[in-house]
This record gives sequence, structure tokens and C-alpha cells, in this order.
Amino acid sequence: MKSTAQERTAIWALTPNGARLARIIAEEMPGITLFLSDKLKATIDGAIRFARLKDEVDRQFARFPRHIFIMATGIVVRSIADHLAHKTTDPAVVVCDEAGQFAISLVSGHIGGANALARETARATGGLPVITTATDVNRVPAIDVIAVENKLTIENPDAIKNVNMALITGNPIFIHDPFGKVAPRLPEGQIIPTAVNAFGQNDAGIFVDYLRLDLPPHVLVLRPGSLVAGMGCNRGTDVAEMRDLLVETFRTHNLAISSLRALATVDLKADEPGLLALAASLNLKITIFNRDRLNRVEQVPTPSTVVEKHIGVKSVCEAAALLATHRGRLIVPKQKTANVTVAVAADGYISSASDPAGRST
Repeated sequence: MKSTAQERTAIWALTPNGARLARIIAEEMPGITLFLSDKLKATIDGAIRFARLKDEVDRQFARFPRHIFIMATGIVVRSIADHLAHKTTDPAVVVCDEAGQFAISLVSGHIGGANALARETARATGGLPVITTATDVNRVPAIDVIAVENKLTIENPDAIKNVNMALITGNPIFIHDPFGKVAPRLPEGQIIPTAVNAFGQNDAGIFVDYLRLDLPPHVLVLRPGSLVAGMGCNRGTDVAEMRDLLVETFRTHNLAISSLRALATVDLKADEPGLLALAASLNLKITIFNRDRLNRVEQVPTPSTVVEKHIGVKSVCEAAALLATHRGRLIVPKQKTANVTVAVAADGYISSASDPAGRST
């Protein structure tokens, strides 16, 4: 569930009773923006007025991760239909009747957090949450909720239904989860630990790892943010050269770019335009280390006397990657082009499937 009560929530009302209920909900939830029909005489400080609901929804829908509509469900469906893309990206949508009797989770119940928002809304109004997702109705865990709560990237969301159906029916689930991120949250009697080459063609399966492997399409692939790429570069290096080396390194070593959680480098490169642009394009943070800390990392496989001579540190990419993973394991040593170096480290864990260099582990 990607949203929390602290995130921004839009509340929409068309009638006087709807406006009164909106005010009650707003008093119980932080981060609220009210949208009221301009036909209403009631005034609420800070409320945004609109002449036509659908026009304002068109302008505002993508700006808020959570929406509460106090009106008939049919009106809401017609107003938001054009904006719905996929359950992994749609915002949470809850519909509440203006008497506050029911709070209906309408869109993006699991990943978007509409089920949780419906419960929050019902607590504020004294009504009942209406939740229709099959896993919730059957009182079993939902794999998409587990993934989001554990900050796992869902690589193939179409496979979610296979796992959730197995959870509902009690059928076995084959799982590769050396991180222990998912397995402890699933019913013990349904889990069958499996080797990565043993997934069947029909059984539900879950693969939790940063390695890219050829898996059956029905196996749900979840990516942990376990990898950090340490990077060094010459001043003024173009972002394209940085990106090409990074992408090629991940491709060559069968690593999932969606498991990359950060870039890491030396303080001298903190304002490097190409590196900043690369991080922004991948929506990654950059972890900066000063040269003293980098020099205290002793076990770097490819130190450079040239780099040490110019900037006073024997390793940038390898040392930075190791530090950013809290002295994890370097799984890809320094790779380089004319102007860029990159190394990849993982958080204190190496996949039991295979070493990226091809060695068994």
C-alpha cells in the first residue's frame, strides 16, 4: 500500500451534507485538500471550488495519491474512468455516501492503498468500510500488499493474480526467496522452496532476487532494492556515457536495474552534472562519501594509483559501492570506459541462484 495518512489526500463533495462530512474527515486526517462544488453556499477555508466535477478531476486526479469522493458511485466512475491506467500506478479511490454510512474501496485497493483509506475514512465517519478484494474477503494475505510493504518492485504485475488465487484456494506456491522478504508472510503449509530452474509451467511461483533469469511468465518476479552502483568519472563526462556503461554492466552480469537503489561516489563528484542527470533519470539518490572514508576501505580488488595521485583516493567506484551497502559484497568489480568507472555491490547477501560472474555459490 503505497499511501499513508501523511500523504496528500483529495476530498470531493457536491452537496451541503457532503461538504459537512468532508470537513469531519479532514479534521481526522492530515494532508487534506478539499474540492467543493461552486454551487455550495458553505465556505471552508482553503477549499478549492470547481464548476464541473469531471473538468476538475481531469486537472487534479494525477496530482494526488489518494481520493475520497462523497457522492454516488456512478458519478465517480464516469469522472475517473479516462484516467485509470493500471492497478500498480492508479491512485487510491474511495467513495463515501454523504451520510457517512459506507466507505467503499473502489480503485487500487492493495498497491494504491484504497482498502486502508476506506478503513481510515470509516473510522472518521463512524461508518463501515466496504472492501471487495478477494484476498481480504477470504482473510488471506495478498502478495501485492506484501511486496509493497517490503519495498519490493513488482516486475510483472500480471502474475499477481496467479499467486493471490493460490493463496485463496490453498494451492502450493513455489518460491525462491533467499532474502526472506516474502516467505515468512505466507501460509507455511503452502510454501515450497524451489531452485530457480525448477519452476513449473502452471504452478504459482514467486521469485525474489536481483538476478535476471529466464523464468516462466506466470512466475511473479519481485525485485529487492539490494544493489548500489559506485561510480567515478572524469569532470564534464556526458550522461550518455555514464548511462551506457551502467546499463551494459547490469545487462552483462544479469542484474536487474530495478534492484538498483542508489548511486555512490566521492565528494569531489557531488555536483557532477552528468551524474546528477543520471540519478534523476533513474529516480535514484546519490550517496556521497569523503575521501577519508573511501580510503579506509581496504579490500578493493582494483585500486588505481592514477586516481590516488590525482584526487588522493585509491578507489572511488568499488569503495563507494561497498560503503553504501554497509560493507556488503562487491558482486561486480570495476568496469570502465574512457571517462567512467562503475562497480556494483549488494547488501550483505549473494543470490543462491548463481554468482553474477558465473561461479556457483
